[in-house]
Amino acid sequence: QVHLVESGGGSVHPGGSLRLSCTASGRTVGNSAMGWFRQAPGKERMFVAGISGHGDPEYATDTVKGRFTISRDNAKNTMYLQMNSLKPEDTAVYYCAARSASYVSRYAFAYDSWGQGTWVTVSS
Repeated sequence: QVHLVESGGGSVHPGGSLRLSCTASGRTVGNSAMGWFRQAPGKERMFVAGISGHGDPEYATDTVKGRFTISRDNAKNTMYLQMNSLKPEDTAVYYCAARSASYVSRYAFAYDSWGQGTWVTVSS
């Protein structure tokens, strides 16, 4: 397993932006797929975006594509999620996750390492 720590969450107005970071330690994650999930109060944890070990991104198309951008810096063992044009429905705890395989999965059970989560609140 790898230890993951998220940062960058906070409160913003609708239309604002935030950049989440997820830094890994314990082992290098350069060849591992990583992902961002979010969980709103009373709802299940949902896939937001993922990035393969080769740097190929995937997005939850209906909800975030075109507004969110996932990226990674393997030299820093860090993954990012740039979130623009935020909406109130983006409010949730955002979790980063890593898996041993190099390809992205949209299923939470496929990931074996998780961060503690960071709150993102979008409200006026």
